[in-house]
Amino acid sequence: MKLSFVIPCYRSANTIETVVNEIRKTVVNRNAAIPLTEPSQRFYYEIILVNDSSPDNVWSVIQRLAANDTRIKGISLAKNFGQHCALMAGYAQATGDYVVSLDDDGQTPASETFKLVDKLEEGYDVVYGYYEHSAQHKFRQFGSWVNKKMAEIIIGQPKTLRTTSFFIMRKFIVDEIVHYPHPFAYISGLVFRTTKNLGNVQVQHRRRLEGESSYTIAGLIGLWVNGFTAFSVKPLRAATFIGLFCALIGFAAGLFVIYKKLMFPEVPVGYTSMLATMLFIGGMIMLLLGLIGEYVGRIYISINQSPQYVVRERTF
Repeated sequence: MKLSFVIPCYRSANTIETVVNEIRKTVVNRNAAIPLTEPSQRFYYEIILVNDSSPDNVWSVIQRLAANDTRIKGISLAKNFGQHCALMAGYAQATGDYVVSLDDDGQTPASETFKLVDKLEEGYDVVYGYYEHSAQHKFRQFGSWVNKKMAEIIIGQPKTLRTTSFFIMRKFIVDEIVHYPHPFAYISGLVFRTTKNLGNVQVQHRRRLEGESSYTIAGLIGLWVNGFTAFSVKPLRAATFIGLFCALIGFAAGLFVIYKKLMFPEVPVGYTSMLATMLFIGGMIMLLLGLIGEYVGRIYISINQSPQYVVRERTF
């Protein structure tokens, strides 16, 4: 059995070697527990490190690691395409029976990889590790909660499933995912449209080895918008209902104004209420037009065949 570990690297020059060493130790320990009479149960592995145009010298570290270990593949992207596109670049080179995705900062416990492997071998297609106690900052935890709720509503994430950046997939799932050609890759959306045979297993969550997360609030919002507009038309359907709701409110308000004028002709029609109504309706129209524009813009960019990622250099 062969495992492919795919790790996007960004600002991790001082941490990625520690993560790689932990992977090596984890596989060695697992194989040491397998009887010599059962060589077919042993695990082999490769590690695919994707430099997402990191501003530090992580590519130099990756090159050194790859030069010293033929099981390590290094890929350097021409610019920063984002974590999900970097994963897609790594998946395209994965040759393992199972493909494991994890972070480059040490927060995802590579030492617990075989918890995911054992769960996957129960018959699942994809297994996510989840954290009972997260070590993320509060705003990241809130962002993850919002993402989960929106994913349940918009792209069909099972309510009982808890997703993280630490997960394992069977090779046929990866083979299907890499067929996605457009620049707006969102791994969870690609997984959910490929299979519903999903599992969870609890793992520990650790503090970052150093530094802070590169995700800002704006970055998280951008990721949500990317995922939900790329893999669902439900926001457009919601826009229809919002428009209908606003129209009904406007109609009811019009009837109320007529009633008030007929019953109390001495009372002047309120300028403030009329202005507030116009601003509300105008704001809703602009919001919905922006949503439609987001879809149209993505169609335009996809038609122009904007690349999902561009490989500048590789070590193999």
